[in-house]
Amino acid sequence: MAPPTSLSSHERTRVEDYLNDKIQVSADLNSLSSLLSGLRDQQEVQRKQLAEAQEALQNATKASNEHAEATRQRAVAFAAEQADIDRRLKSIAQSETSDEAVRRLEKSMERLRRLEISRGYVRTLKEAEELSKRTLFNIKADPRAALEPYTRLRHIVGSLKEAQPAAEGAAPHLINYADKLALASRQDLKRIFGDRLQKTLEDMKWPTRQLNSTGTLLDQWRQDVELLIDLQIPELPARNVLGDGSGAEPPVLFPLEVMVHPLDLRFKYHFSGDKPTNRLDKPEYFLAHITDLITQFSGFFASHLQPILDQKAQSAGPELGWNLYNAPHAFITALLPILRQKIDTFMPQIANHPQLLSHFVHELMNFDSDLREMWDYLPDPYTETHWKGMAWEVLTKRGWYDRWLQVEKDFALARYRDIIETPNSGEIDYDGVEPNVTKPTNAAIRVNDLLETITERYQPLSSFSQKLRFLIDIQIAIFDQFHGRLREALDAYRTMTSALGRTVQGAEGQASVEGVAGLERLCRVFGSAEYLEKKMEDWSNDVFFVELWTELQDRVKQNREGGRNVAGTMSVAEVASRTSSAIGNQGPVTAQTPEGALFDETASAYRHLRLQSESIITSTLTSNVTTALKPYSRMAIWATLSTPSTGAATSSLSVSSELSHAMRTLSTQLGFLSRVLGAAPLRRVSRHLLISIQNYIYDNVLMRHNFSEAGAAQLSCDFDHLCAIVDNQLGGAGDRHSSVRIVKKLTEGIRLLSLSTVTDANLADREGGDPPLNLWEVEKRLFRDNESARSVLAELEIDSLTEAEARSILERRVEIGK
Repeated sequence: MAPPTSLSSHERTRVEDYLNDKIQVSADLNSLSSLLSGLRDQQEVQRKQLAEAQEALQNATKASNEHAEATRQRAVAFAAEQADIDRRLKSIAQSETSDEAVRRLEKSMERLRRLEISRGYVRTLKEAEELSKRTLFNIKADPRAALEPYTRLRHIVGSLKEAQPAAEGAAPHLINYADKLALASRQDLKRIFGDRLQKTLEDMKWPTRQLNSTGTLLDQWRQDVELLIDLQIPELPARNVLGDGSGAEPPVLFPLEVMVHPLDLRFKYHFSGDKPTNRLDKPEYFLAHITDLITQFSGFFASHLQPILDQKAQSAGPELGWNLYNAPHAFITALLPILRQKIDTFMPQIANHPQLLSHFVHELMNFDSDLREMWDYLPDPYTETHWKGMAWEVLTKRGWYDRWLQVEKDFALARYRDIIETPNSGEIDYDGVEPNVTKPTNAAIRVNDLLETITERYQPLSSFSQKLRFLIDIQIAIFDQFHGRLREALDAYRTMTSALGRTVQGAEGQASVEGVAGLERLCRVFGSAEYLEKKMEDWSNDVFFVELWTELQDRVKQNREGGRNVAGTMSVAEVASRTSSAIGNQGPVTAQTPEGALFDETASAYRHLRLQSESIITSTLTSNVTTALKPYSRMAIWATLSTPSTGAATSSLSVSSELSHAMRTLSTQLGFLSRVLGAAPLRRVSRHLLISIQNYIYDNVLMRHNFSEAGAAQLSCDFDHLCAIVDNQLGGAGDRHSSVRIVKKLTEGIRLLSLSTVTDANLADREGGDPPLNLWEVEKRLFRDNESARSVLAELEIDSLTEAEARSILERRVEIGK
């Protein structure tokens, strides 16, 4: 063990602590030998551990030095390699700097890439030319084998066109050349396949009625048709069958082009040049010829072509198969180009002849309707709308609508003027409508017939805008003109019956507006206005106008935010001012929101005119009758008439002579109105008339004169006859004695005035009850107090007179007034 002096202070302190811990008493010195032995063992172990640690340190140091040396050597090698690369790059590019060398290398690589692209173009051109040659080589030997290289050629052309945008329009000459090769191959295939089919058709004697459809020829025909369809399928227009539902036009199928060609020649033979069948005034000839062709040959195509189309459509898939879904429809599609060519030459010839143009468009719309209804023609099976038709093509696509609309408008207005200028147009037609409705004038009925005919003219149109313009520019325009005429007639009557008018017109002029003549003038206006107003209500519920209104509402909602016009050049405000203000409602639809209809504004104008004319009829009739009652109101014999003899019935009394003029006036004028007016307006007029008569007699007769019992009976008799005249003239418009219920106040007043001064005991005995009240009993209770008055009036079943009015009436009796 090393001497203590060689130990550090810390070590010495630890030795002292150890010895103090192990030797604390004298007895511990006996174990000193064993303690030293243990310390030597520990020292030996620690020496071995130190030797192992030193050895491990040496190994680690050696490995670290070796790794550092290897890393240094790799760095030196990399630097040497980099220097070698730079040297070789400079040598290759002949450049003093590496950056310049890189740029030159990139240019070389670009030229190499272009060279590779050029080689690809050459390979593509070579392949396209080889496919074109293979197609031509196989056409005659194996026509079906020729389709394979042609299809590959089309695929190459399609791929090149699709890749061109990404290549920023590169290689246009290559694409153009390949496309020309494909087009030339297509034309050759189509021509040769078509010639094969034409030869087969000649053997079949197509398109004669003696068609030779033996099995062998049909098999050959089927093969030829399939070749042409297979040739056309790759170029058929594709569409998403789950798309927006808008219609699309399929192309004419290649085999049908061949089969329709002889039909085209036949059509041109008959409907061109100086042939008698080619007449400008008979477009129905060539339209019917097309229809006859469809009828004659559609069965053949349905039987023989449809199975081929079904097979090809299944293999082509729905995106292309929609072109092949219906063989008869495909045949119609193939015939329509013949018709289009004819129309293109036909329209300029008739454009300046209004009658020919109108007739042709009408016949063309009938032709479209036949195709839709008889053949259910729909070129696109996935569309949500009907086929627009050939008329739509002529009027919309070729721009003839404005010219045709002007022609139809001129015809309609000319016909309207003829109706108005007819001598009997203003006369009332008593036989043209049902007996219990208001009678219009001849002009109103004929104008309505004209407007219904106009509806038939434009109803087949497929364009909403065209329908709406026809409605507004022609139908509503004629409605407005006729309304203006009726308004002028009503204003003329007002002028003639005014104070100034009476002075200017003189006696002869006044005769035309007095009595029945004046009422007839008013009824012409009223009857015409009511008739056309009801017709407009009927039209508003017609399916055609309901659908037009619904589509108008939908368009307004769609175009409201964009501010676009709702139909053509017409804005929402313009359409609303001519049809209905309801289309301008922008709020939510509620139960109180008016539904609206196309004729709201026009019907409202006619309704206002009807109400005005009815009011004038009522006031005129009332004025005439009350004027005729003036002599009756001046009678002064009511109080001096003697009491009828005992047992004489009131019904046996004769009518006062002063009332005869009023009765004749009432009977004549109300009788005329009962023939002209319908049940409802006649009841309204009669009600106002009776109320006016009641008020006049009540104020000017009953409350201005005193009456004896006989005078009261005479008044009752006279008034009963007036009411009877009204009831008789009402006829079916009201039940018997209906007028009595209307003039209840005067009836009860006369009954109160007619109370007898004596009690009829015999009547009480016969009826087994109390005797009826007499004048004195009623007078005593009526004037006692209000409660007593109400009681006695209730017993008399009088409820329309107040207590004061009853007392005033009873005071008119001379017996009470004495």
